[in-house]
This record gives sequence, C-alpha cells and structure tokens, in this order.
Amino acid sequence: MQILVTNDDGINAPGLKTMERIAAKLAGPDGKIWVVAPTSEKSGVGHCISYTAPMMISQLGIHRYGVDGNPADCVLAGLHYVMRDLRPDLILSGVNRGNNSAENALYSGTLGAALEGALQGIPSMALSQYLGPKNYNIDDPFEASDQNGAEVIQKILSQQAPSDKDYKTFYNINFPPCSADEVKGIKATSQGLRKDTHFSVEPIQSPSMRNFLFVKGGDQHVFAQPGSDADANLNGYISVTPMTADLTDYGSLDRLKSIE
Repeated sequence: MQILVTNDDGINAPGLKTMERIAAKLAGPDGKIWVVAPTSEKSGVGHCISYTAPMMISQLGIHRYGVDGNPADCVLAGLHYVMRDLRPDLILSGVNRGNNSAENALYSGTLGAALEGALQGIPSMALSQYLGPKNYNIDDPFEASDQNGAEVIQKILSQQAPSDKDYKTFYNINFPPCSADEVKGIKATSQGLRKDTHFSVEPIQSPSMRNFLFVKGGDQHVFAQPGSDADANLNGYISVTPMTADLTDYGSLDRLKSIE
C-alpha cells in the first residue's frame, strides 16, 4: 500500500510521528509512506489553499517533504508533484493534537486535507487525539490513537463499498481523552454540536498600547447529543464519522421548491 501522510500541526509535530507509525502498520513491508506536511503549524485553516500565491516545497529526507502552505496544499503537492507518477492508495491526515469533533470539524485543517483527498478521488481519513485531564500529562498523550489507529482504519477500509456518488466520503476519526487501556471501543457517529460553545476573541494590550485579539476556544468537555462524535469521545469511545464535501441542506432544499 502507498500512503500519503500530512497534518496541520506541522512537519515537526509529535502527532505526525504517531501517524507515521500507524501508516507503517497499514502499508506493510512492501508498502511506502510519503510525508508531505506544512513547514509550520496551520491549525484552524480548514480547507484553505494557496490560490493566489506560490508555495515553497523542500525535500527533507527520503519520501519526506515540507510545504510552505496549508494542509490541503500539501495534498495537492503530494498528488500532483511528489507522487505525480504514483497515485496513493490512501491519504491520512493527523494525528491532530486536540479533537476535531463536533463544530471543530468545520475549522479543522486536518479535515481540510482529508476533504481535498476525497475531492481528488482518494480514500482519505483525518485522525485527531482528544486531550483532557486523563491523558494531557501522561508520557504519550497520543497513546490511544497510536495503539488503536491502524485497527480502526483497517475496519473502515474493510467496510468501504464502491460508490458512484459525485462527492466521495472521507472519515473523521477522533480518539477519546484517555489512555489506551481506558478506550472502550469504536462508535459510528454523527457530527455533534456542543451547545453554547463557540470560538471568541480575547483582547490583549501590548506594552506599546496597541490592541491585539487572540482567538479563544470554548469548553471542549461539554457533552454533545447522544450518538454524536463528541458524546462518544467524552464517554471513552473512538468516534468514526463519515463525511462528504456536499454542504447542501436537503430538507431546506425541498421546502424551497415552493418558491420556484
């Protein structure tokens, strides 16, 4: 198996090392792993691409490249430059430091890379490690994803059926905020919403009396709807959420037929 690996935390992020170990288990002795990742952290950029400016790419090792761009850019660089003569069998993005459950999915550069992979017709998955009091300060906060990631991906691949849909499915996988031995299992989930939880800004004034705004996240330990990703994660389960790039609200579309 040929696997393209990227992330949004940057080429030197510890979660990328976890992802490379997961990819190695999947690729097997005859497979190869290609890493194409941002040269700096690109958290929160979503599906952004560098459409109006060029991006520098640097080879950092065998099958290892850094891109001065976004996660989706890295997928484009991987498919159409680094691996232009060899189409990957699978694209893996992550392992992100922090969850991309619920509303976080809409901001995530980790998911942005998987979305781009799906748009390019490649099976793609985004992996994220929820952090909390049970795993934030352990020796390896990525332990739950490290020990369970390959098995989860194999199970998803075994259930994938050929699809004639225009927008291909990609997968949002989130590992619970606990150690590996506390993981209770896997849940197939919907995307949740942490009610009354949202991003905001925190104003800070510099010594030179200039005003700056820092984006501030909401409480990540608010339970979402039963059956959703964040709910499963906070109850100790790995969540697997199938997604597509089709943002159409079909219920509203049917109602809007009356205005035609």
